[in-house]
Amino acid sequence: MDAGFERVALVDELDEGVPFSIDLSTDEQICLVRFNGEVYAISNTCSHADFPLSDGEMVEDYIIECGLHGAQFDVRDGRAVELPATEPVACYDVKIEGGEVWVRSNV
Repeated sequence: MDAGFERVALVDELDEGVPFSIDLSTDEQICLVRFNGEVYAISNTCSHADFPLSDGEMVEDYIIECGLHGAQFDVRDGRAVELPATEPVACYDVKIEGGEVWVRSNV
C-alpha cells in the first residue's frame, strides 16, 4: 500500500448511505460514507459548528447533512453546499483493496 494509507474498515462493514465514524492513528476523525459503490472519506467535524458529521445523514446523492444546524457537504470534495456552513471540510484519499478500505492521512 502507498505511504500514509492505513486500513480503517471492511467495505462490507459500511451500510450504503450511512455515515460511519473512524479515527486514524494520527488522531484525525474521519466520516466514511459508502455511496453508489464508492467509499468517501471527509473530516468528521462540521466546519460550521464543531459537531460530528457521522451523527448526521445523507439527504440526497453525495450530500451529507450535519445533524446540529443542517449544514450540508458534498462527500466527493468536501465543499459546503448549504448554509450555515460556508467553509469546506477536508477530504481524504481512499483506496479499496481486497474488500478493505484504506484512507490516507492528511497530516
